[in-house]
Amino acid sequence: MFKQSKLVPALAVAGVALFGAQAALADVVKIDGSSTVYPITEAVAEEFQKAKKNAIKVTVGISGTGGGFKKFCRGEVDIANASRPILKKEMDACKEAGIEYIELPVAFDALTVVMNPKNAFLKEMTVEQLKAIWEPAAQGKITRWNQVNPAWPDAPIKLFGAGSDSGTFDYFTEAIVGKAKSSRGDYTASEDDNVLVQGVSRDVNAIGYFGYAYYAENTGKLKAVPIVEKAGKPGVLPSEATVINGTYQPLSRPIFIYINPKALDKPEVKEFVEFYMKNASKLTKEVKYVPLSAKAYTTNMEHVEKKKKGTVFGGTAEVGITIEELQKREAKI
Repeated sequence: MFKQSKLVPALAVAGVALFGAQAALADVVKIDGSSTVYPITEAVAEEFQKAKKNAIKVTVGISGTGGGFKKFCRGEVDIANASRPILKKEMDACKEAGIEYIELPVAFDALTVVMNPKNAFLKEMTVEQLKAIWEPAAQGKITRWNQVNPAWPDAPIKLFGAGSDSGTFDYFTEAIVGKAKSSRGDYTASEDDNVLVQGVSRDVNAIGYFGYAYYAENTGKLKAVPIVEKAGKPGVLPSEATVINGTYQPLSRPIFIYINPKALDKPEVKEFVEFYMKNASKLTKEVKYVPLSAKAYTTNMEHVEKKKKGTVFGGTAEVGITIEELQKREAKI
């Protein structure tokens, strides 16, 4: 079982670098990007390296989706992990550098709003309440819980969330505030979700958000907040079932890897991608995300074989897309 306790940036590199002279001579697959996608890709990397008896080395960094795309569009990595689709500005940067990409959805995530387990007053939160806390206008003004709901205590709100290079930041602000990257800035921000887990777990008045896998691995330290999409609807907790049936909205989202098609000319990269698609379903479940259908991973491999380049999202990060909608769209390209 792959454990999130391993989610430390140094381990992404150092953890696979202790194989002596054999490792020094190994072929290398270079990956960077989203900390949300990291648990899946790192689990695949561990299993792949075992299968190859460490003859191929895989390095997985967590510089955030935006940071990963910067490296990808400079040709520094073979694969980018992304917790949102590639954006127009990143498409332009890649085009200018002559870098193409194959877009492969690998799973669905339930972006999770978390609170301290000792919090006794938060039974659920509406999208509007979350917006009131996180929108730019709230900075320096909405600082206490009773300002959001008079029934809540007169206590300070302590906020923890994704850093600005994170695809989770982009998606959360789009889904909750209504505009990507539109957020108050006076909160503890990090691209390393473990920092956010620790922050919320240590303060009874804290609230934060990050990918579901980090919540699922820390249920003893955190509680998930049920989300009310629209007034009059019940609050919904994140889970595999609520992602699949489409009721956990607007915070369900597809997550991706992007492959440089030229990198597929290297046997080690091609073998890694094939191994990823064959094992994604099992390992995605193991690290607490929602796998796609078997057909979706087969379609991914067809796109790899044909080097089907581009994106089905047109440079924007859409909110509210379901697994069914994604798979219909992917099947058409």
